[in-house]
Amino acid sequence: MLIRFNVKNYLSFSAREDGSTEEFSMIAGKVRSKKEHLYDDGNIKLLKFAAVYGANASGKSNLVKAMDFMRQTVLMGLPDGCTSQYCRMKEENKNLPSYFEVEIKLGNRYYTYGFEVILSLKHFVSEWLYELKANNNDKLIFSRDIDNTTFDFGSDLKVEGLWNKLTNYAEDIQDDGNVLLLSLLNQNKKNLYQQYREIAVIQDVFEWFKSQLDINFPNRPISDYSYMVRKDNIEEIYRIISAFGTGITGFEIIEVSPDKMVAALPDPVKPIFLNNLEKHITEMKQNASLNGFSVVMRGSQAFFVLEVSKDEEMNCKTIQFSHGSRKVLFELGEESDGTLRLLDLLEVLLCKEGKTYVIDEVDRCLHPSLTYKFIEIFLQIAEQNGVQLIVTTHESRLMDFDLLRRDEIWFVDKNNSGESNIYSLEEYNARFDQKIDKAYLEGRYGGVPIFSTVFPIKEG
Repeated sequence: MLIRFNVKNYLSFSAREDGSTEEFSMIAGKVRSKKEHLYDDGNIKLLKFAAVYGANASGKSNLVKAMDFMRQTVLMGLPDGCTSQYCRMKEENKNLPSYFEVEIKLGNRYYTYGFEVILSLKHFVSEWLYELKANNNDKLIFSRDIDNTTFDFGSDLKVEGLWNKLTNYAEDIQDDGNVLLLSLLNQNKKNLYQQYREIAVIQDVFEWFKSQLDINFPNRPISDYSYMVRKDNIEEIYRIISAFGTGITGFEIIEVSPDKMVAALPDPVKPIFLNNLEKHITEMKQNASLNGFSVVMRGSQAFFVLEVSKDEEMNCKTIQFSHGSRKVLFELGEESDGTLRLLDLLEVLLCKEGKTYVIDEVDRCLHPSLTYKFIEIFLQIAEQNGVQLIVTTHESRLMDFDLLRRDEIWFVDKNNSGESNIYSLEEYNARFDQKIDKAYLEGRYGGVPIFSTVFPIKEG
């Protein structure tokens, strides 16, 4: 689970006046209501939901982009175009490090991982991983000071055999500002983790970025709909869909020709898909333990599952929906944008794992009442699992103390220099009888557009 995220000198996030980072936190505040919204393990109380508000161009999407940048960098290295992504509101930021750090809960332990990088040079400056302990007695796992070509490993990793291997890996990149040690130690190191259990935490942190942090932008589908073809989900899917009043009364898995799936692919994608399909078939033939494989294809208006057996027989399925009492079926592309958005969001409600979903513009294409209902249902379901949901939104109706806690509401606002600041409603100590949405729209907490007069108003 996510505990905290800190960022500095990235897009619209510069440094605070004291030089510190901008911080977004899922640590519960002093609110006493709605304790069922919290994950409480006896040591720490974490929020399962947070809504981030702000005017257009205030920087709330930049918060999501900052999290996504860190995730991409850990998994695949520095992304293309990053050399101009430092905070350009101050000229000196070009040569200053950008700072990214997460605090996370894995199992019954807590960790902090981060790095500094000069984006204009694509050069890492430092990197660290610690286990967080009480009384600030944090335990080192590893740290790197790249400019001074120094590194260190914690005492738990200084065991015979493992210490020499880790030292060799670190020495290979000790003056290399283009590589993260966390990434390097998770590239083709399966035997290392099987041989030494002491190093498992490094793999676990990497896997959190890979599998547990799920970041979504408005132009990307949240789900591939594969949850719909699992029989154990069907009753729960029916129940949730009916709760939203979309008019969908059921769905069926329909067999279709594989040619229909290929025809639905955009022309530039077809040769790539067919080439990858042929590669999978070749790999299956060469691997005696594989009896077949399946491929899920999800587009904005289509969904297909292609199953390929050992003898290369292909079976293709899609989903069609029924409305009302008549058994008339409709294809995915015939549903409204709002219905498609809800079907995307269903994955969050069906998730049983301890994932952290981050969704930019969760209310896109949704009626305000549907957005409210989705968050309400999520909070009910989240009482039973460790799933977290962080969203950006303009939907002020969510600012309702009957729905949310004060510490679940966050704002991003820009100062006069164009730099973004992150802060929580908890800082305002709002009264529980106050109309928060009205106060927000009046600009009480910032994060709303400030309009200037474009055309003068003529009197009389």
